[in-house]
Amino acid sequence: MTTARFIWTVGALVALSCLSGAFVETAMAQGPEDQAASHPAPLSWVAEIEQVFIRSEDCKQCHVRHYEEWKGAREQTPDLKTFGRVDAALLHGTALESPVFRTVLGLWKQSNPTPDEQQACLSCHVPSVTIFPQHAEKIVADVLAGQPKVEGIGCAACHLINRMDTSSHTHPSFRIQPGKTLYGPYSNPEENLVHQAEQADHFREVGFCASCHFDKVKDEGQKDLPGEILQGTVCQDCHMEPSTGSSTSRRGAMTRPIGRHWFRGVVGSGTLLRNRNVQAEWMPRIDIGVTKHDSVVEGIGAVKVGSLPHSFPDGDPVLKQFFLTITVKDAKGETLAEETKQFGLSYGEMLRGPVPDPFVKGGTTRKVPFALTLPAGAIASSVEAVLTYSLIPMPTPELQERYLATLRTDGEREEAKKIIREYSQRHFLTYRVKPLS
Repeated sequence: MTTARFIWTVGALVALSCLSGAFVETAMAQGPEDQAASHPAPLSWVAEIEQVFIRSEDCKQCHVRHYEEWKGAREQTPDLKTFGRVDAALLHGTALESPVFRTVLGLWKQSNPTPDEQQACLSCHVPSVTIFPQHAEKIVADVLAGQPKVEGIGCAACHLINRMDTSSHTHPSFRIQPGKTLYGPYSNPEENLVHQAEQADHFREVGFCASCHFDKVKDEGQKDLPGEILQGTVCQDCHMEPSTGSSTSRRGAMTRPIGRHWFRGVVGSGTLLRNRNVQAEWMPRIDIGVTKHDSVVEGIGAVKVGSLPHSFPDGDPVLKQFFLTITVKDAKGETLAEETKQFGLSYGEMLRGPVPDPFVKGGTTRKVPFALTLPAGAIASSVEAVLTYSLIPMPTPELQERYLATLRTDGEREEAKKIIREYSQRHFLTYRVKPLS
């Protein structure tokens, strides 16, 4: 060994010794109580949940790529407000942290839901309540305080699902199997020393996603999607963008087809915007049938949606509101009569009984009758139909004030008002004009 290398090695060891000694001294100076304060143990009920639903940070040790996609750290999901979609930036990883969810949950709580109704809501946003219903109120209190202590839709929430229940007359529902076995789509999962792995077919079926996103397809019971354009496709084909690589970070891990775990909307990939055939199946269309146009203009507005996997817009199937405005005009373009019909549930109606299909749903046609009385002597020249939507219902002034009164600071109240105003704002979908001459 040369003299220079010997001196460098000794110096490095001395420096390392000093650093180690300093660390030990600091740790001893802090004492066990100080160290416990800087790393507080989780509450007993949180620890109970996390014994089954391990935190996604723990999964990151082996699955760093999927963790970063889920968390939004790898490629941020773009904010697509310019497309009229203020919800597009939300990720599964923000299921409880989102201020939008906090605001909507707070408004809905003011309508006094029962414990069963509350659990029906939380089962998708916090799947752990299906196993630990006794902790639902604590979870809600933490969310409303803006300090959720447990994960919402984390790795374990999906990969502990071992089967789908399709016996219900409505949409499929998932069934979680607590234990050390995690489920996924591969028939030959890699062996590891952390957990057992098994294949489950539902990871490649529409019903797996439709158990929560149940407004997207006409028949959630099918394993794939109907229609000529995307026959045989499942939700995961678009929303878990196909790639090639390894599901784990282990050196030498098997390379194979994998799906990205950011679950971004289709606008992000631009697939539908580039493909006009698919776009035609994606967007709703309106036909107007007029049966009478004397002193009263009568007819039917038919809102049609193609057989694509699901229809625009996105958003929560329980919250979305749709507005169909019918306007009768004269030859000069002056409005003679107009009416707007709203379709959707109020906060007091949500999850009180079976959830009805939303007004716009893939593969369906909704017929809306209308009858507008004209002013005396007026002659109708055309009928216009405009379809708009909002992502959440506008609360009544009384309900909104009750919720705002529960918030602690003026800043929180202003943020809640902004969310309510922005998310209940109407966005244009489509329109149709029918001449009457």
